[in-house]
Amino acid sequence: MNVAARHHPSPAMLAKDAEPSAPERMTGAQAIVRSLEELGVDVVFGIPGGAILPLYDPLYSSEKVRHVLVRHEQGAGHAAEGYAQASGQVGVCIATSGPGATNLVTPLADAHLDSVPVVAITGQVGHTLLGTDAFQEADIRGITMPVTKHNYMVTDPNRIPAAVAAAFHLASTGRPGPVLIDVPKDVQNAMCDFVWPPEMSLAGYKPVTTPHHRRIEEAVRMIAASERPCLYIGGGVIKADAHAELLAFAEYTGIPVVTTLMGLGSFPDSHPQHMGMPGMHGSVSAVATMQRSDLLITIGARFDDRVTGDLDSFAPDAKVIHADIDPAEISKIRHADVPIVGDAREVLDALLTMYRKLELDPPAIDRWVSYLNGLRDRFPRGWTGNDDGTIFPQYVINTLSREVGPDAIYCAGVGQHQMWSAQFIDYENPRTWLNSGGLGTMGYAVPAAMGAKAGMPDKEVWAIDGDGCFQMTNQELVTCAVEGFPIKVALINNGNLGMVRQWQTLFYGGRYSNTRLRKQGEYVPDFVKLAEALGCEAIRVTREEDVIPAIRRAREINDRPVVIDFIVGEDAQVWPMVAAGHSNSDIQYAKDLRPLFDEDSAATALADVEKAIEGNANDAAKHTEEKN
Repeated sequence: MNVAARHHPSPAMLAKDAEPSAPERMTGAQAIVRSLEELGVDVVFGIPGGAILPLYDPLYSSEKVRHVLVRHEQGAGHAAEGYAQASGQVGVCIATSGPGATNLVTPLADAHLDSVPVVAITGQVGHTLLGTDAFQEADIRGITMPVTKHNYMVTDPNRIPAAVAAAFHLASTGRPGPVLIDVPKDVQNAMCDFVWPPEMSLAGYKPVTTPHHRRIEEAVRMIAASERPCLYIGGGVIKADAHAELLAFAEYTGIPVVTTLMGLGSFPDSHPQHMGMPGMHGSVSAVATMQRSDLLITIGARFDDRVTGDLDSFAPDAKVIHADIDPAEISKIRHADVPIVGDAREVLDALLTMYRKLELDPPAIDRWVSYLNGLRDRFPRGWTGNDDGTIFPQYVINTLSREVGPDAIYCAGVGQHQMWSAQFIDYENPRTWLNSGGLGTMGYAVPAAMGAKAGMPDKEVWAIDGDGCFQMTNQELVTCAVEGFPIKVALINNGNLGMVRQWQTLFYGGRYSNTRLRKQGEYVPDFVKLAEALGCEAIRVTREEDVIPAIRRAREINDRPVVIDFIVGEDAQVWPMVAAGHSNSDIQYAKDLRPLFDEDSAATALADVEKAIEGNANDAAKHTEEKN
């Protein structure tokens, strides 16, 4: 087909009616840059090296594509992810062959699990040297085959425009994901005839976006008849820009909503129907909403093990409506009674349209909602830790949310600070929460924040990082300083690998094997001095009363990055918690939290829900008997 591609990942990204241009003679490397320009790419992240050097020469002359020189290829990959997640456009990273390409493996795997549209362009040794163990040769296609949506090597320079256009189309349509293009050095140097738009063939690739009418009707009738429905919302709703459709359908039906770690911001946290985030560290109200539901209306979520807990005991009474753009996800983990293949935006719109067409009443769920609201009120957010004069990390993050507000973009690393960021920041809008959900990649936050700032320069961007994560990729703060990305970093510094330490506390008898990152009372490394050396403004906070002034000072500085080193207690833990492999019904709180909550345990609260459900069923039976 004849295609003209645009950068924004809409289903109609590649128009079919554009007339091809007259052939222009140029090198393969020039063809790559021209293709990026035609696709509307404005920024790429990368590092030059021998096998990709031909590409960097025409890139130097481009007036449309800005290159950001990162300090590590992993940073380039995560920056491309952050750019894509924040802007909704395809992120692009570039690396040379061998170690340059292999350093992209982690961010590509990360993008693959979290469905992030990324295109990686890698240099390769000359094609006549392939298989000879030439200097910096690596089979990056084979290496990344399991962690990319698609990848390929271009051996004919005339095929470069079609290859780049196809990569963008594949990355941004259907279920988004990473695509890698490997280009041998001699192919970059060879001459070709550049024609745009290119002829592109993607046989067999036809993502289904429009849901089947019959399935939609089945789903709507099942929803109308349910007594304890739950809208189980994942990151696919954000990828599909379906937040407005979700809000409309939820408000029309009155059904409680839970949003997964990747789905935060798809539905306003402040909305009365929002029950919170489910899963291992989810709220009691969200966990109960799913666990005691009789119908899970699953949109753009994949029944991740961190959400379901023990699968055999997960939501035992629930039927499942499962809508996803990727048919491979449906019934993969939990059987779907009504499977729906389609784009989340189209699915939600179709559900609401069908509901109105059939003139069905919203489900009768007042009692169900009342009890869930009771759980939410009984178990609000709270925190625990030793009262030893150190700052509570949850207080820092909650204060950051109040001071900065819901319009900023928040990026988190992985660990305790990630969970606290999910729990204590209020998300009202999509694409304001970026994290590594599926792969759990430490070191994600700083480069992802840099990419988010590149994609959304008018947004305030905060990286919330732990001292373990920060030491993996903080070199990208140099990139931020040099390239003009004034991100803010809230460094939650407890001197430990916090989440690992929490597990050692709970499950290994307090045997803290290799989790302490510094000696007690010492600042090694001294993150203030390090941040200053990296070109940042740096602030250290050791007292609670200095938290707000530090955040306000950081917000005033917009000509360079800012790092706030928050020295927090090492004994704070993430609660609630469902232990790995346990049932969600076993959700637990720490004893320290009890002063902040009702004296009942979470398990008792769930038992209350069960009694309410039983009472609801009895009422329904009595009503039916009286009617007859």
